Amino acid sequence: MILTSGLSAFAQTTDGRNQEYRPITTAVPILSVSPDARSAAMGDAGVAISPDANASYWNSAKLAFLEEDLGVSLSVTPWLQKIVNDMYLAYLSGHKKLTPNSSISASLMYFDLGEIRFSNEQGAETGYFNPKEYAVSVAYGQKLSENLSLGVGARYIRSNLAGNATYTNGSFTGESEPGNSVAVDLGIYYTKDLALGGKNYNLAFGGNVSNIGAKISYTTADRKDFLPTNLRLGTAITMELDPYNKITLAVDGNKLLVPYTPADNAAANENTNTFSGIFKSFNDAPGGFSEEMKEVTVSTGLEYWYNNLFAARAGYFYENDLKGGRQYFTMGLGVRYQKFGVDAAYLIPNEQNNPLAQTLRFTLHFRIDGETY
Repeated sequence: MILTSGLSAFAQTTDGRNQEYRPITTAVPILSVSPDARSAAMGDAGVAISPDANASYWNSAKLAFLEEDLGVSLSVTPWLQKIVNDMYLAYLSGHKKLTPNSSISASLMYFDLGEIRFSNEQGAETGYFNPKEYAVSVAYGQKLSENLSLGVGARYIRSNLAGNATYTNGSFTGESEPGNSVAVDLGIYYTKDLALGGKNYNLAFGGNVSNIGAKISYTTADRKDFLPTNLRLGTAITMELDPYNKITLAVDGNKLLVPYTPADNAAANENTNTFSGIFKSFNDAPGGFSEEMKEVTVSTGLEYWYNNLFAARAGYFYENDLKGGRQYFTMGLGVRYQKFGVDAAYLIPNEQNNPLAQTLRFTLHFRIDGETY
């Protein structure tokens, strides 16, 4: 909803013909938004980059390779600030090592949509409401070997978009209600240090399936919507240029594991459950395999570190025009000093007047384990 509200019903092709948008729509789309500034500055790449306090969002398996014993991170993103000034996303995450080969994490994602005004059919004001969504998560990562780990996460989701407002749909009158659901994540991570040509490298691969959970309902009727179940696969290659300088290239691919719902048939998948929907999502695009491939978004990012104290980042996010058309550059900086760190990210969309323009993210890191960065 919030992420696709800026899209029009049709796109213009190069020869002047109109082409209908066919995006995949879900409930609680904010669960798919990068919450932390580090990955946001790298074009939303994060499944295989080195783990930090926000690892559980991207890939719970990375928790097993955390070097910190105990750490906390807080991220804040003013949302759609070109349009409104009272909407924001906040993300709080903490982690603790249980053994040298395992860690646990807990996090809270909170989305405040600002104040909205209700009106009746005549346009008269009937009241105000402040929609909110949040997700509380726990995750665990365990090494299986020196280079391989697995992870699992669990999440409770609550989405309150309209309170308990009464609505009428034809001859049916019902009442809206907050949506509630639970979901799980599954992750895998492989990392290997290599020495080639007199230089040190690290090669990492990651895979994560997130938000595998029950469909969510916002009304007293039987209508239910899919969560943004998502498959993310990616790699990250880090090269040490010298003892003080290193650079990482990361590439992620994402696909929503949610079936396509035609614009003229909202009830097409009402009887499709979560697991059937996952399998259906690979072969239900109207344009066949070529359109299925267009549902894959690509995130690419670069990260440069000097002496593990200062970082500069840049990236690019690409989504096919048929499936939503989000395309933007990202950039950001990071600093680590003793027990404290800060990251910032800035988004630059390809097109003017994009509602995502001027999106800023800020993340604070704190080590509370007696060690320093």
